[in-house]
Amino acid sequence: MSNRKLNVFLPLLFAIVLALGMYLGHKMPGANTGAQTLLFTRPSRAPLQEVMDLLKIKYVDTLKVDDLQEEAIQGLLSHLDPHSIYIPPSNLQTVNEDLEGHFSGIGVEFNIIADTVNVVSVVSGGPSETAGVQTGDKIIKVNDSLVAGNNISGDKIRKLLRGPKNSKVTVTMLRQQKMTPIQIIRGDIPLYSIDASYMVSPEIGYIKINKFAGTTYQEFMDAMRKLTKAGMTKLVIDLRQNPGGYLDAATRIADELLDDNKLIVYTKGKSYPRSDYRCEKPGLFEKGGLTILTDEGSASASEILAGAVQEWDRGTIIGRRTFGKGLVQEQFDLSNGGALRLTVARYYLNSGRSIQKSYAEGREAYDDDIMNRFNHGEFVNSDSIHQLDTIQFKTASGRVVYGGGGITPDIFMPFDTSRFSNVLTSMYSRSTFSNFTYQYFSSHKDEFKRYKDATDFSNQFQVSNELYNAYKAFAVKDSIRGVESIKPHDENEIKTRLKALLARQMWSYAGFYESLNKDDEMMKKAIQVLNKK
Repeated sequence: MSNRKLNVFLPLLFAIVLALGMYLGHKMPGANTGAQTLLFTRPSRAPLQEVMDLLKIKYVDTLKVDDLQEEAIQGLLSHLDPHSIYIPPSNLQTVNEDLEGHFSGIGVEFNIIADTVNVVSVVSGGPSETAGVQTGDKIIKVNDSLVAGNNISGDKIRKLLRGPKNSKVTVTMLRQQKMTPIQIIRGDIPLYSIDASYMVSPEIGYIKINKFAGTTYQEFMDAMRKLTKAGMTKLVIDLRQNPGGYLDAATRIADELLDDNKLIVYTKGKSYPRSDYRCEKPGLFEKGGLTILTDEGSASASEILAGAVQEWDRGTIIGRRTFGKGLVQEQFDLSNGGALRLTVARYYLNSGRSIQKSYAEGREAYDDDIMNRFNHGEFVNSDSIHQLDTIQFKTASGRVVYGGGGITPDIFMPFDTSRFSNVLTSMYSRSTFSNFTYQYFSSHKDEFKRYKDATDFSNQFQVSNELYNAYKAFAVKDSIRGVESIKPHDENEIKTRLKALLARQMWSYAGFYESLNKDDEMMKKAIQVLNKK
């Protein structure tokens, strides 16, 4: 019995002794030379790592190695497509929060006027409202940190106000010339991706989507149910200046608009097998008039949704050519707390067209593309649109469409260049509009209480001569030149903007867009198209 056991364990024992001998031999002096060493050393380090190690150990001056590594990463990525990016540890939380659709904080919106942090609005039902914070309060201190008159920046104040859920922060407010310390228990604050949803007319509903985040689909469904209950049979989806986000959010919304098992989009890459995204269930709005508003700021997931609707002739795309981003990124966490967002595939619409614009001339040329479009006249004349891809693709009904540079709308709407006269540009760049409306609203709150909701305000409120003159006087004090010779078109723009920003003070972006859209040419065209259906 003992011999049989010995026969079984002898090979194992021999292997252990051999491995131990080889390890000890490798560690002995003089053992690191000759062919035998090659059998046991680890693979040689990459040159980049070797250089970094030498810089750490040998360089004459002390270096900020983390900064060097970040620059090296950026250098590598600069040779790839423009959407493969490195996210430093300091930025990762903010980036993730934006797409997750929430963060932990106190629930206020603020602006900074003359080194003073002003509470512009308070999130309904949020921690600040619960604690008694009011619109018009001025934040003087956060815990022991003085923030007033201290060259405070938006990023700094956000870092002070945000923190772990259920943690406490004491914010000292100035209200009616009295200092009031308020203790606030931080909580989850939603970052809504749907800015507005309302009935434009008894039949037509409107939904403004500002990005495609983790909460967007559920927000969209809630808005659709509300509008359907209100009698909606036709719909405007506004994707202007929507930079995209999660692919899944766009395809799930497309599934609510398209029937059967239609192909919405597919993705494919060198190391990324083809994945098809199809309609999987009965949608909430598969029938009924549909228009989608786009512009040069509509990108990525926005283009997937607009492209799918166009490919299947489900609705009318109105506006201007979209950005042209047809690349899919995956985010990989790194050991330093940052992340690499790497392009792993392209997406293709049902007809097989890719809408990714060229990046062959480098990132600088890629970034300049939108300005070049403007300079070439594309924003004001559809004939100036240069299709980068000459290959023709066809929609379900046989209409010819092109890839290689965004979604070209079915109905072109020019950009109103007159909106950016010198005087208006100065007002926008100096935040004159928002600063005035905040101060005006704070001192005239009682006058606005008679409006029951944003619709009532949008229909009834008019910018009076008294209000307009007060704004002009404020603009002069704000060093805006040309106020004394404002043209009629600029006056209309100013009054429209003032009304929309006052609506925002009361009903956030829902009020802002409902008011602004009253005079919006693209919205007027969408309504005209839908009324013909």
